[in-house]
Amino acid sequence: MKSILGRKIGMTQVFTADGLAQAVTVIECGPCVVLQAKKKDGPDGYSALRLGFLDQKQANKADLGSAKKVNLEKAKRYIREVRVPAALDIPAGSVIDSSLFVAGEKVSVSGTSIGKGFQGAIKRHGFTIGPRSHGSKNNRITGSQRFMDRGGRIPSGAKMPGHMGAERVTIRGLKVVEVLPDKNVILVSGAIPGPKNGLVVVSNRHAEYDAGKIAVK
Repeated sequence: MKSILGRKIGMTQVFTADGLAQAVTVIECGPCVVLQAKKKDGPDGYSALRLGFLDQKQANKADLGSAKKVNLEKAKRYIREVRVPAALDIPAGSVIDSSLFVAGEKVSVSGTSIGKGFQGAIKRHGFTIGPRSHGSKNNRITGSQRFMDRGGRIPSGAKMPGHMGAERVTIRGLKVVEVLPDKNVILVSGAIPGPKNGLVVVSNRHAEYDAGKIAVK
């Protein structure tokens, strides 16, 4: 499994060889710095890479200390861990960029969806609206909330009004349409979760890191 941190730039369209327009999402992938390489036989007990993405304007001492360990002048704004195989040997300080991916491969993109605030059941769960004529007052109300036995208890998980969005969402099976290594940008087919400039994790569970495409400091 190979993963990288990225930032959603926005959506556009490209034209295929057949002349058809295809909607794509532009993702700025990296460069990501490996802040720490955890080993299964080490104190952590599992194999993972601690990646840092984008520079932080104002950092605390803890973040600055992590940056100094790999000879970085500025701390990273986003820090996430990605699991890797135990046999993988990528030292701390290595740099991973968009050249990790190639056009045509399938990837999964994880991000935080756009928050919609407190919404009613019509928008949140797609309920059907009531009649709008003849004095009906059942336009957008929730309706029955289960039986009133057992003290009128509403079972957990009932579809009711509440907070919508701002959840972790993963879109699988997206195709990498094009890779622009000079701009650290990849184009993936379709839409991905999150707002513009939102943090995303692009991964391919069926492929591993290519050591030849990773810059080791």
